[in-house]
Amino acid sequence: MKKTRKLSLWIADFLDRIETRWHNETYPPALAHEEPLDGLILTVLSQHTNDRNRDAAFARLKGRYSTWDEVAAAGVAAVEEAVRPAGLAPTKSRRILEILAAVKKDFGYYSIKLLAKKGRSGAKEYLLSLPGVGEKTAACVLLFDMLLPAFPVDTHVARVCRRVGFVSEKTPAEEICACLEREVSPERYLGGHVNIIEHGRHVCRARSPLCSECAAREICNTFNGRP
Repeated sequence: MKKTRKLSLWIADFLDRIETRWHNETYPPALAHEEPLDGLILTVLSQHTNDRNRDAAFARLKGRYSTWDEVAAAGVAAVEEAVRPAGLAPTKSRRILEILAAVKKDFGYYSIKLLAKKGRSGAKEYLLSLPGVGEKTAACVLLFDMLLPAFPVDTHVARVCRRVGFVSEKTPAEEICACLEREVSPERYLGGHVNIIEHGRHVCRARSPLCSECAAREICNTFNGRP
C-alpha cells in the first residue's frame, strides 16, 4: 500500500472486498426501532458489554414495563434490577431515568421521533446533550433509528481501521468516526459499518486474527508489515 494512495479509494476498496463476504451493503439489515427512544436506551445498555447481555437486559426491561412512562415511574432500584444483565446496572439505570426525564421535559412525552426533523446536526447535538450519551451512542441512534448519516465506531471498527492502516494505532474513536464520515459515501455507512463489525468479530479478531481468511489482506498494512 503506497502512502500516496488516496484514502477514500483505499477505504472504498476495503469495503468492496469485505462486502463480498458479509453482503450487508447489498442486503442492508433492518435495525431501526419504530420509536428511536427504544434504540437510544438499547444503545446505552450496550456500553461496555456484549450484544447478548445488552439484549437480555433490554428484553427484561421491556418485559416488565410496557411503556417508558412505567419505566420512569418504577424508580432507580427497580430499573437497576431489570437491566442487571447488561452490567454497570447502577450507572445505566440512573442514566436511563435521567434520559427519560430529559425527553419528557423537552418533548412532553416519551418519544424522540420528532428529533429526526432537526436533521443530522440538530439531532446529534440534542443526543449528545443527554446524560451518558457520547459520540458512538449518538451515531448509532442517528444511523439505525433515524436513518440519518453517521458512522459509529465501536471497538471492532476502531481495531480494523487501525490495523488496515486508515488511521494510526493511537487515533481515538472520535477521530476515526470523523475520518470515515469524511472519506466514505453516506450511502455506504450502514452496510459498511455492519460489514466492518462482522469482519472484526469473525476475521480481524482482537486475538488471533484470521489473516489468511481476510478478503482485504492484500491492502492491509499490518498483514503486509507496513507501518
